[in-house]
Amino acid sequence: MKEDAATPVDPIEDSYETLYEQAPCGFLSMTPSGTILKVNRTLLDWTGYERDEVVGKSLSGFLDKGSQLFYETRYIPVLRLEREVREVVMTIRRADGSLLPILVNSVLVSPDPLGPEVIRTAVFDSTARRDYELELLHSRQAAQASEARVRVLQDAANEFAECNSEAEVAAALVERARAAFAATETAMFFLGDGGSLDLVAGYSPIVDLVPLDSLRPAPESIRRGQFIGLSSLEEAMDFSPEVADALLATRLEAMTVTPLIDGAGPIGVLTCFYGRARRFDDDFRQLQVALAVQAAQVLGRLRLQSELQHAALHDQLTGLANRALLQERMDEAIAVANRADRPLSVLFLDLDGFKAVNDYLGHAIGDSVLREVASRLRSEVRAGDVVGRFGGDEFIVLCPDTDEADAVGVAERIRASVGRPFDAVLPQFPVTVSIGIAVHGGGSRTTDAMFTAADEAMYRSKNAGKDCVTVALG
Repeated sequence: MKEDAATPVDPIEDSYETLYEQAPCGFLSMTPSGTILKVNRTLLDWTGYERDEVVGKSLSGFLDKGSQLFYETRYIPVLRLEREVREVVMTIRRADGSLLPILVNSVLVSPDPLGPEVIRTAVFDSTARRDYELELLHSRQAAQASEARVRVLQDAANEFAECNSEAEVAAALVERARAAFAATETAMFFLGDGGSLDLVAGYSPIVDLVPLDSLRPAPESIRRGQFIGLSSLEEAMDFSPEVADALLATRLEAMTVTPLIDGAGPIGVLTCFYGRARRFDDDFRQLQVALAVQAAQVLGRLRLQSELQHAALHDQLTGLANRALLQERMDEAIAVANRADRPLSVLFLDLDGFKAVNDYLGHAIGDSVLREVASRLRSEVRAGDVVGRFGGDEFIVLCPDTDEADAVGVAERIRASVGRPFDAVLPQFPVTVSIGIAVHGGGSRTTDAMFTAADEAMYRSKNAGKDCVTVALG
């Protein structure tokens, strides 16, 4: 029977060399000193070298510097000692100069009992593994950074919750920011009523060199409502030569400014200064902004509480102390006067002619007169005196440590001030004030007794023709 010419060749026959050359990994045979004796096509394709460029050369010559050092100090000594190495990571330089991360398994064998030893090495492309490990590393770093940011915010929230005043919040924010951002100095500025920036906590090295009220990072951050980061002196110079000069003069190279804003508007700014140039990435910005938001929320809450407390104890029209606060301050002053035998005077004021203003000119004009009277009273009393609206057109002035003569002097100043014309009131509707004075001259008096005595003295002023001062008897 004639053999068919198309009969296939045995697939195993003569295939060992093919398997070596086209294996899915690189193969190397080397002398114990590292000279390459044989290399397969797979490794040549990976690296871009021709066979004659590799055979006869030392493997070390194809490695990058770090791998060369590892090869000479760890790979060869361990291989000679233990006769094998497993999963050694190195980097080989391709023919085009690019780098190929590889994973190496090597054994030191004697093919012929009488012949020389040979290093047989399997080489694996570890690019994917390296990328995976880098991705895993970055993920771990990101998770650690996220955990650190959360911890900063949690710690700050706990500190802010224990603060009972705006000054305490500002101090806590400054210290937390200094630690969280490794800042050289930190400072907190509150925005004043006139737009000024007032330092309330921390220290600003450039505050004496750059006017913060001019167009500088702090007011600019408030205007934009945004974080501003000057990561280097070059960036600072682009923003403002004055700021750059101030940073240079104080041996600083970078700064950040973060506005604090609540529902009512801007509160102030947190400023951080750094002795070296810094990179302010998104994570940095987000953390600093989040910290500022936390502080702003607490400050807003404290300010709302303060406003509510103020509203509960002050007259809404004039802003003066109301009856409740007058009673409280009077009780305190009476207790001190009774205990220490100190003088105390109470002035009871009632406006003359005010009813006519209300009746003929309207309540709007009447309210403006009351507000102006309140302003004039404040300007005529001393720093420690308390001015309040008792009700309607009646006012109280509490004067601690004030005897009869001094009280009369205060009352006369008030009478003269209130008697001046009011811009919104026609001349035919003059407004004056009748004043009664009660003086605590010793012994034990009560708040009600002092109010009653001053009120009775005020009515005597009314009966005496108004626009005068009367001192209570006894």
